[in-house]
Amino acid sequence: MSTTVIISTVLITLALIFYSLGVWSERIIRYLKLKHVVFFWTGFIFDVSGTIAMHKIASGPFNILETHTLTGQIALWLMLIHAVWATYVVKNGTETTRKNFHKYSLFVWLIWLVPYFGGMYIGMFN
Repeated sequence: MSTTVIISTVLITLALIFYSLGVWSERIIRYLKLKHVVFFWTGFIFDVSGTIAMHKIASGPFNILETHTLTGQIALWLMLIHAVWATYVVKNGTETTRKNFHKYSLFVWLIWLVPYFGGMYIGMFN
């Protein structure tokens, strides 16, 4: 196994860990705090880094029409929007928004799992 494969796998797994920590710790207390926003941004940064590393090991050109590429791009953009919005809500949001934000967080996390497990499947069976 190449070093790039190991690095990309570790980065994507760190994205899963940090993003999941943010989503589930927010969900449990049902209130968005700054620490959750830090977890979201950290997970996003690891995900982008892992995606770049995986792109370097991909055999073909970037093709947005491939299912894994498309779902991965959707997930990355949703994560970015989620982190930006969470940052705004922590700084300027109402108490009601902070109490209900976990619903959106869980939705984005579930969407993110599609390319995560899809990538795992591709890695094991391709």
